[in-house]
Amino acid sequence: MSGNYYRRVGAARPSHLMYTAGVGALVDLPNFSVLVKGLESWSHTGLLPDDYLIEEPRLRTAVNRALQLYGRAQISELRSAPWMEGADGAPKDWAAQGVGVPVTPFPQWLRCTACNLLAPIDSDAFTFLNNNPRTPHEAKFVHSDCKFGRPLAVTARFTLVCTNGHLDEFPYAMFVHHGNPCAKSPRPLMRMKDHGGNQAANVTLECVACGEKRNIRDAMGERGRAELPACRGRHPHLSAFESDGCDREATLMVAGASNQWFPMTLSALALPPSRNQDLTELVEERWVELQNVTSRSVYDALAAMPQFTYLKEYDPDALIAAVESRKQGNAGQQNQPAAAVAADLLSPEWDVLAAPHLPDPTDDFAMESVTVPAALGELFADVRQVQRLREARALVGFTRLDAPDPESDEIATLVRLSRTSQNWVPASEVRGEGIFLRVREDLMAEWEARMQKSPQMAAHREAFGRFRSNRKSDRITGPFDPMRGWPGERYIALHTFSHLLIRTIALECGYSSASLGERIYAGDEEKTRTGILIYTAVPDSEGTLGGLVSLTEDTHFERIVRRALEDAARCSSDPLCAERLPKDPADYLHGAACHVCLFVSETTCERGNRFLDRRFLVPLGDDTDQVLTPVNLRP
Repeated sequence: MSGNYYRRVGAARPSHLMYTAGVGALVDLPNFSVLVKGLESWSHTGLLPDDYLIEEPRLRTAVNRALQLYGRAQISELRSAPWMEGADGAPKDWAAQGVGVPVTPFPQWLRCTACNLLAPIDSDAFTFLNNNPRTPHEAKFVHSDCKFGRPLAVTARFTLVCTNGHLDEFPYAMFVHHGNPCAKSPRPLMRMKDHGGNQAANVTLECVACGEKRNIRDAMGERGRAELPACRGRHPHLSAFESDGCDREATLMVAGASNQWFPMTLSALALPPSRNQDLTELVEERWVELQNVTSRSVYDALAAMPQFTYLKEYDPDALIAAVESRKQGNAGQQNQPAAAVAADLLSPEWDVLAAPHLPDPTDDFAMESVTVPAALGELFADVRQVQRLREARALVGFTRLDAPDPESDEIATLVRLSRTSQNWVPASEVRGEGIFLRVREDLMAEWEARMQKSPQMAAHREAFGRFRSNRKSDRITGPFDPMRGWPGERYIALHTFSHLLIRTIALECGYSSASLGERIYAGDEEKTRTGILIYTAVPDSEGTLGGLVSLTEDTHFERIVRRALEDAARCSSDPLCAERLPKDPADYLHGAACHVCLFVSETTCERGNRFLDRRFLVPLGDDTDQVLTPVNLRP
């Protein structure tokens, strides 16, 4: 590969780098694929902090607790992807061309689309062309010496992965020669011919030097694993190999497979501190900005700044004492084991959203109460318009093959984002609006008491235990509780109701369900929370101009709720859907729910379309004792 070329090869939304293809993931470009490199390669040089720093203390605290759990270094900053204002309008500015998310071509074996030559990218057989700065998507590799001219060279799609999160090139030469070197060349060129068909992969690999041939199908399945080399422990996004190797089997994978990369992310709403918030919680959440408040003069200086006006609501001496106590606590716990519980990001949000008195509006948050329609008074205690909100998201790490699972977090091995310790992690933020609904606590408590004896809810609990037990990793040698992480009865009801409303909003009001997000506030025996927040969750203008909050007006909201419940009473997959309950040996985590009636996109649902059952909101048969909704709202 040689020649002069522009460095930019494409563009992606910030949310794409968080949920679809972030650090360590493959990004498919029109003509080849690239791998997003580790944090050491990211550069924010030449940018002002305001261009990339995302300030959200609660999220930063949660990230540090998660990193502590995995034995990783703590961070002090959340950074968005490096981006320069006006770079697109000055494509020949070499300084602007150098700003962005660094990537490298991967896999680094290419195939000529004309002669089927297969060779590594550094073999001098291919030339990289990216000569038009205004069309980076046209970047491509060509086979320079091909007898058919200069045809396009595309990425060879096979890779090796393992459950430890390693990613490697497929060993084409070794595979064709059955683990032996080529008898005629130390580094032979290959040919790859795809025969098509509908019987899985049917690709022949041939050594140009000696003529040896082999089909890729020999590397597939259980028998094929014996033909593959042991995992080398490679992390190409870090340009590194594990020093102690890897003890896992390598698995053949097509580069574009959906289980090649799963992100582990955390998100938090940017909310003003609650007036009732405990000082210890405040200091813990905002430690980075409050750790230097050790005197009255420092307190006065900070409280005078616009972003710290909330400090005036707290006694200065008490705040200083809380900071000193936090410092002493850190010193005493320096050698203690890492905490096993992640930060509770929902409790502070609930304190603000459900507070009796509305907080003062800020640039990031504004909320207003609306009158609950009379017909809905038996169901909702509060209906509130969240006219402005900001959600910050952070990427903590990623996994391969096994997705990180809130119900079974022991399964997947988290891969680090950097080879060396960094004081930041990638983050993004979206601004929008939302609807907050608080269900009556007396209604929920009475329903929960009934559900303790419900055979249908018992079936859900037993399925959860089977789900956890079936997914139990062989690496777990200590105690195992199959019910750890059970979200509770009220979560299922609230989660189901949230999906019903999201689908109705999408059908009746024109919003795409993928443009909406949900946060379920379901408490336990110690925390009485019964709320739902539905909000716009995409970084564009859809639903951010008041269209969502306007749905809570009396003329619309009652109709939307009634239609949601009416639609829940019928499904075109009934009676199969209505009668569905997870029974032994099944371990799926939903009941009367399917793609027709309740499921939404993965980007919308916070629990992967699990814990859903419409029989708990509307009667699907003669049994009405298990229904939460008041009689006047039932279809």
